[in-house]
Amino acid sequence: MESMARQRTPVEDDDNPDDPPATMLPELEDREWLHHAQEFAHTSFWAVARRLPRLVREAVGLAWSTNRRDTVTSIGLNIAAGVMTTFGLLATTSVLRELFAAGPTPDRVRSALPALIVAASAVSARGGLTIAAGWAQARLTPQINYQVELRLFEATTAVDLAAFDDAGFAEEMDRARDRGMAEAAWIVDHTVNLVTGVVGMLATAVAVTVIQPLLLPCLLLAAVPQAATAVRMARREYLAMLARITRRRRMWMLAHLMANRRTAAEVRAYQMRDFLLAEYRGVMAVETRAELRLVRSQTGTRVVGATMAGLATFGVYAVLGGLLLGGMVALAAAATALLALQSARTSMGVAVVATNSLYEDALYYQDYRDFLARAHARVPVGGDRSTDGVDVIELDGVSLRYPDTDTPAVDRVSLTIRRGEVVALVGENGSGKTTLAKLIAGLYQPTGGVIRWDGVDAAELDPRALGAQVAVMTQEWWKFPFTAGQNIRVGRHDRPPDRPGPSVQEAAGAAAAHDMIVGLPHGYDTLLDREFKDGHELSGGQWQRLVAARGLYRDAALLICDEPSAALDARAEHALFQHLRRHPDRAVVLITHRLANVRHADRIFVLDQGRLIQQGSHDELMAAGGLYRELFELQASGYRADADDALPR
Repeated sequence: MESMARQRTPVEDDDNPDDPPATMLPELEDREWLHHAQEFAHTSFWAVARRLPRLVREAVGLAWSTNRRDTVTSIGLNIAAGVMTTFGLLATTSVLRELFAAGPTPDRVRSALPALIVAASAVSARGGLTIAAGWAQARLTPQINYQVELRLFEATTAVDLAAFDDAGFAEEMDRARDRGMAEAAWIVDHTVNLVTGVVGMLATAVAVTVIQPLLLPCLLLAAVPQAATAVRMARREYLAMLARITRRRRMWMLAHLMANRRTAAEVRAYQMRDFLLAEYRGVMAVETRAELRLVRSQTGTRVVGATMAGLATFGVYAVLGGLLLGGMVALAAAATALLALQSARTSMGVAVVATNSLYEDALYYQDYRDFLARAHARVPVGGDRSTDGVDVIELDGVSLRYPDTDTPAVDRVSLTIRRGEVVALVGENGSGKTTLAKLIAGLYQPTGGVIRWDGVDAAELDPRALGAQVAVMTQEWWKFPFTAGQNIRVGRHDRPPDRPGPSVQEAAGAAAAHDMIVGLPHGYDTLLDREFKDGHELSGGQWQRLVAARGLYRDAALLICDEPSAALDARAEHALFQHLRRHPDRAVVLITHRLANVRHADRIFVLDQGRLIQQGSHDELMAAGGLYRELFELQASGYRADADDALPR
């Protein structure tokens, strides 16, 4: 089997090497959901078959844990349907024996009638049992999907934030979401199909053995070419898919760029239409040739398989003829053997396809199980001490080093934050301001030093209780596809009716968002996503007002504001900072590059390369000189220059 592990180019694999390059775009890497593709492509069918017992046990265990009744019903009814197949074939033999007997035709028909009724009943019962088994099997799929999806999202929402900075964790999560989660229901489905195919073959073999044991080798001989053809067809199609997957992904990417509302403006502004169409035509031409070659090769395989099957069938007919002439097999038994042959071929095909699919699906499902185990180890444990507020937060030599990095993002920082204060974190990009704010908020656990809430190590506090005292206004917000009111209300969605706090409208007013929301088509009930019916889109500044209102609605003892006004206009920015300054009932940690907004902070902490290098009030830092004064004067000089330019000359 040819190797698929080597580096591919857009025009290689089974393409003509003399073809011109199909694309100028860079090569795409294989996606996570192809993680096990190479392993499966180079695993023989017999190696797959040897692992079937373990895979079947695992699949049945998954189905059993989801719904025992549907599991027993699905497998049990398929087995019962196989029993009906045996009865049907035996009854068919009796019918044919009576019809082929000597005597007047009416007498033969009357003699065959009881067996005919049994055969018809068996066929009807088999059909009914198959439908009922399919019903139970179909019921399992949504229940399994529900369970595995719920377990995955319970894990992803429980792990600590630092897990998402771990490249290995993120890669496993992508594999579990993209492929592993979806395969859970499929391994059960393919296991049931495998059981169906095997039971069908066994039922046919039992019937043939009862009718005439000498016919069993003939049945197996005729089924082998069918099985070999099915295996070869499945493997060839899978290898072709691997060879073409990069082109298919590129075609999807180009199609997404050419038919997407978010890209439409730039495609037209930069007149990219001809470029994108040319790229698509080139890749599509190569892909079309590859599909035609696959059709040709598959047709050749079918021809060879059909020829071998025809020769095997001829051999069966020859053997049957010899047995008939020798008087070793009755004509009725020989006719039934031909019917059994067709049934065995169908069951064999079902079993082969299910075997291939089950093995591959199990590889990806194992990724899902491995991820859950890894996620469980990343759930923050914390302590069991509760807290209903905080007056003083102390950082004592706190450090944080991200995974796979040599330099700490925060390096031995010590500072104190008191309730009623507005403190500011200032520094250039990459100085560690946002990381330090996340440490203060409890979103990260320090790799060195200790954080204390009112003298208690934060690691001893219940993580949920600690998190309930923190609100964050982030510069990287997500546009939740909720109504405007819901986007604010999720800031404290679990607030009891008797708990004091600002209303949605009050929080929106404090963030200068109320008038903007009232002006929407449906006010606070306006859905904020154009991809849904009656959805509406907001500008970046409008979204930031909404995010600010969400943080204020949370009404927490500690408020982290990370560039809360980056997209706001001057009026909205002024209103927000005025609100923050006149609320002394909370501790406010402010991060902003607009230093005019921090001059009124009670204390300013200046960071450089993760270290705290200055602290004090605005006047103290300006008098001391250093980085803060340098940054402040750089910004102030820009305003003075504008003012000077505006003066008459």
